[in-house]
Amino acid sequence: MLKSIIIDDELKSRESLRILIEDFCTGVEVSALCQNVSEGIAAIDKYKPDVIFLDIQMQRETGFDLLNKISAINFEVIFTTAYSEYAIRAFKFSAIDYLLKPIDIEELKASLLKVEKKIGGSITGRLEQLMDNLKGGNTENFKLALPTSDGLIFIKVNDIVYCEASSNYTHIHMLDGKKHLVSRTLKEYEEMLAESNFFRIHHSYLINLNLIKKYIRGDGGYVVMNNDTSLDVSKRKKEAFLDRIGYKL
Repeated sequence: MLKSIIIDDELKSRESLRILIEDFCTGVEVSALCQNVSEGIAAIDKYKPDVIFLDIQMQRETGFDLLNKISAINFEVIFTTAYSEYAIRAFKFSAIDYLLKPIDIEELKASLLKVEKKIGGSITGRLEQLMDNLKGGNTENFKLALPTSDGLIFIKVNDIVYCEASSNYTHIHMLDGKKHLVSRTLKEYEEMLAESNFFRIHHSYLINLNLIKKYIRGDGGYVVMNNDTSLDVSKRKKEAFLDRIGYKL
């Protein structure tokens, strides 16, 4: 039985989620409903939950304030939010589960299934990485969590040379020559890495602009990356790409 706590400042949201869990999620117990950070911390201390459902914006406080005030995080977090694309991208960046309001039953079940599989893993490490990413400001220090069959692999964003589309999967090519296959689309990584100086030069390629060795002109032309890989630039992307790197035709 998974013990859970719901922390949300809106009564309707708390009650709706509680009903969804009790009616559709077997093996999950709702131990407490909390309306703010202080109540949430007290409930966590009392009930020792396996997972908390944590709202982002709660009046003058946030879910991140709660995490900052807890010395030892030994539970999973599923963020619940109706807010910005930035927040969603941050959660994905650290492979933390999140649910968009209004919460979909099947997405709720899928998130809880992920929690069951993750229990026993390095919970503290994942949440610390989330907080580092959100506080950092210097995207070169960001780490990306790649989901694998065994858990998560953390890689430095600045060590990614390029990402390559492969249907609904993405190959991530690293500076050290390693290649990771991840079951997420290139579009998702384009959104995650938008603020980390990555640019999609082609339907199939998302590149790290910091690791371009040279650009060769042509119809669309092509780039040579630091690992000596040559990648085509599509005609459609050429003008925006050249503008991004500060090159004037």
